[in-house]
Amino acid sequence: MSIRRTPRGTTALDRLRERYTDAERVCSSCGYDDVDGEWSAKTTGSDVFYRHICPSCGAIETRTLSLK
Repeated sequence: MSIRRTPRGTTALDRLRERYTDAERVCSSCGYDDVDGEWSAKTTGSDVFYRHICPSCGAIETRTLSLK
């Protein structure tokens, strides 16, 4: 497993998104290992929503971080 270096100036939320991209690549629905995929992130100000769509079966993996 390779370790990605985090560029200077990124936020903690960016680093968490990169962690999901590095560590959570296997689809829980079909088992596809998306080695080139990335997680996306959106925020409402009080919550951060991370999402990955499996390119094989279309299943959506989500993680939510509450900033409250």
